[in-house]
Amino acid sequence: MPVRPVLATALGAVALLCPAAGPAAAGPSELITVDPVGRLASDGTVTLSGTYRCTGATGPVFVGSSLSQGDARLEPGGGGAARCDGAEHHWENSGKVSAATLRAGAAQAEATLRELRPSGGTPLPALRAVTSRTITLSQE
Repeated sequence: MPVRPVLATALGAVALLCPAAGPAAAGPSELITVDPVGRLASDGTVTLSGTYRCTGATGPVFVGSSLSQGDARLEPGGGGAARCDGAEHHWENSGKVSAATLRAGAAQAEATLRELRPSGGTPLPALRAVTSRTITLSQE
């Protein structure tokens, strides 16, 4: 049998076994963003938000975030559970600080996707995605 028909048959079989991926596969499979504006409530509650996308987790995945401004550092909420289904999802974390710790204005925000991967009997944390950026902390 000539090479071209064999190759065409093989490619056809691969196409049947591996259907085309949907829109989530078009971009990076692991990503997290931080919105350009965070909120600072009068009671000291800070809220950061953004989006994330991940696929193929073997253990639970969590969204974490932190904020720093001068010497002050806050990790609002510690992170909620993420769904790693290839779709883009919204995340939001909140935490409370004393009113004197943070103020409206520029701040550095970081967001992470961390997975607890099975390893023997103890799950080990693995960083899946991270981003940091300067944001504006807005007084509510």
